[in-house]
Amino acid sequence: MIETSGLSKQFNDFWAVDGLDISVKSGQILALLGQNGAGKTTTARMLSALLMPTRGRARVAGFDIAHQAAEVRASVGVLTEQPGLYVRMTGTEYLDFFGRLHHLGRRARAERIAYLFDYFGLTAAGRRRIGEYSKGMRQKLALARALIHEPPVLLLDEPTSAMDPESARLVRDEIARLRSSHRSIVICTHNLAEAEALADIVAIIYRGRILVQGTLEELRRKVLGVAEFEARFSVAWSTDALALPNGVLLTKRDDSALRFSVENPGISNPKLMQGLASMRAPLVAFQEVPRTLEAVYLRVMEQAQQRGGTHGDA
Repeated sequence: MIETSGLSKQFNDFWAVDGLDISVKSGQILALLGQNGAGKTTTARMLSALLMPTRGRARVAGFDIAHQAAEVRASVGVLTEQPGLYVRMTGTEYLDFFGRLHHLGRRARAERIAYLFDYFGLTAAGRRRIGEYSKGMRQKLALARALIHEPPVLLLDEPTSAMDPESARLVRDEIARLRSSHRSIVICTHNLAEAEALADIVAIIYRGRILVQGTLEELRRKVLGVAEFEARFSVAWSTDALALPNGVLLTKRDDSALRFSVENPGISNPKLMQGLASMRAPLVAFQEVPRTLEAVYLRVMEQAQQRGGTHGDA
């Protein structure tokens, strides 16, 4: 659905995006992560054919962003960080206006507006002025606007920026509901929890370049190494006589817990558990140590800053 090759954008002597290679299939959500100024918004503007690339190419929904810009814009729904709602309009007037911009007929607009209001739970607010909407309602309306023409691609730039936790959760839930087999979604964000909850693929961008990309599990393994598991006991317990299976290494010990790195959990963990059971260990918990996207992101950024931003693929 989205394919880029060497996509780049230069402003004067500054490369805001430099050699971007990404691929997003139908039904996938890509989270583009990075600091402010890393190139996320510039990338979204190029993918929506609002900015022409300096070099490189991209196809969105089968259309070339440089040579088929009108077709790209008709195939993309965009939610900007500042959605620019017309607060004196009612919700219905607002969606009708954008439906006309997308050349939808009167009946098609009415049917689409009714569907979207019902989908986002805004039917009762359709006749109210947008200035009376809460933050969560406004962001839902902005999402409805992006979907008015049923685009196969959604580009969401900081969709929950500056929102209170309750409103942000409402919007995240709506984005998750929008996932479908015939639609691809790109989320540009620095909200790591949001990306971890929603994304199939994660790409981390730094100074306009992709440092790593892949599924969260691929990035965990590439960046953080093998999985770690922790055994926790009800009382202090000695493991001096515990024989560790191949591929298992004791990495941390305290009075009531042990931590192991495990190369192949499916094979090694049952043996490790059998060893602990045979020694009648007072075991109360055995679980994988969480390896969050935040840990991945911070490690990648630390390495990039140390080496000056060299990039590669996961």
